[in-house]
Amino acid sequence: MSHWRGVAMPPIRAEALYGDRIVRCFAERPAGLAAMFARSRAARPDADAVVADGARWSYAQADAEAARIAAGLAALGVGARDRVVLLLGNRPEFLFVLLAVQRLGAIAVPVGTREQRPGVAYVARQCDAKAIVFDDELADRIPSGDDAPALALRIAASALARLPAANAPPQLDIAETDVAVLLYTSGTTGKPKGAMLTHVAIVHSVLHYEACMRLGADDRSALAVPASHVTGLIATIAAMWRVGGAVVIVREFKAEAFVALLARERVTHTLMVPAMYKLCLMSEAFARADLSAWRIGGYGGAPMPVATIDELAERVPGLVLQNAYGATETTSPTTLMPAGLTRAHADAVGVALPCAEIRVMDDDGRELPPGEVGELWIGGPMVVPGYWGNADATAASFTAGFWHSGDLGSVDADGFVRIVDRKKDMLNRGGYKVYSVKVENVLLSVPGVVEAAVIGVPCPVLGERVHAVLHAPGLADADIEAIRRHCAERLADYEVPERFVWSTLPLPRNANGKVMKRVLREQNAATSGEPP
Repeated sequence: MSHWRGVAMPPIRAEALYGDRIVRCFAERPAGLAAMFARSRAARPDADAVVADGARWSYAQADAEAARIAAGLAALGVGARDRVVLLLGNRPEFLFVLLAVQRLGAIAVPVGTREQRPGVAYVARQCDAKAIVFDDELADRIPSGDDAPALALRIAASALARLPAANAPPQLDIAETDVAVLLYTSGTTGKPKGAMLTHVAIVHSVLHYEACMRLGADDRSALAVPASHVTGLIATIAAMWRVGGAVVIVREFKAEAFVALLARERVTHTLMVPAMYKLCLMSEAFARADLSAWRIGGYGGAPMPVATIDELAERVPGLVLQNAYGATETTSPTTLMPAGLTRAHADAVGVALPCAEIRVMDDDGRELPPGEVGELWIGGPMVVPGYWGNADATAASFTAGFWHSGDLGSVDADGFVRIVDRKKDMLNRGGYKVYSVKVENVLLSVPGVVEAAVIGVPCPVLGERVHAVLHAPGLADADIEAIRRHCAERLADYEVPERFVWSTLPLPRNANGKVMKRVLREQNAATSGEPP
């Protein structure tokens, strides 16, 4: 808490949540997503709420559109606690349908637009979804009745204007511990699991962002990551609804166009992965754009190279970078770097947020002292109560309200949190532990390297060998020996990658911004004949 002294926020007290958790909570808080929007609509009816492709909706206009959709859905039979799948990209309709569903007391189930028909069908079937609203161009991905028997309503985005005209349904009294949103995890180790984001969890995440990023009504946030995933949904959409700011929709991230949008719309707030900041710096538009309004640059999913931090400080001196660490199961943020400390603690992901608790545990479930590496267990009111309809996965991933993150890290005596690797991504080379994040940080310090990922390649003698995949558009294969020397000067000999692969395309990432190392292992196996 000491790092957040002087930051204005509601008083904090201990409360019982979900029956078996005692957590720190904000004593004064709104009831949920719909209540946060209603407050801003009352205070700023004529202010921009949504901006997309030059079109604008004020809070009053967005309110009216959401009310119309809510009435139409209610007339078709959607009610409290019904699940509604949103297979919608970054477009205004996503926000309007999300708000409409919340007003009905129903549960929104956003699904990324890259998901194919079997994945959409699995989600709809697993949560017994009653309705799906989808982008017209994705109609061929909508599951049939056999694949999702409970799915009674299939509504294309173009058909939202033709929903039945009806009176607005009454506001329902929904408990704050009820589920507001189901977000399905990326499923890297099996079938996706539906994390149950409750109203109280969402509210605490948003209040954390509001206080610790000092967000206000004049902020304009660029929705540059998918709206269907936790960062876009919570850090941008919900955060702006809370403070009365504007959501500036980015349909597809392209650095040149994005930089122009930042300048044109006077964007003040972003939350992206570090590679996106690097691509902005590399764009020709960056040098001539007026970015003086841009004041908060949140980032997560990967380390930010010190060179990128320094270049942004030089070229956008008013921009404050803040590293954030979180997950779907923590309803977005767990840690945040206090303003002004990013450069001095570039290897850390910040400190625990005021209502968050982080414990570093060994494999036997015992807490480790400051500075030692173990698995991060995370508690707090923003941690979900579990997975929808999956008691076994819930029991395996939660202990006394703490979520087992699967991340290896440490917390030092001053409270700074460092992530050293995913538990499943740590390499064992001849008995020596190799933390891939450490090696990736060194690779990212090479000028011209935009993205780097380190994976283990099976070896019958050493167990695993260190393998690096690089995306560096401005470099060529001939630079690999220089990169190897760069690593050898900064890493132990067993940590230096033995093989480098040049990727002409950006590395595969899930919608939360994390590199999908499973895909890289499969690609390596396909090209080398080695097992993944």
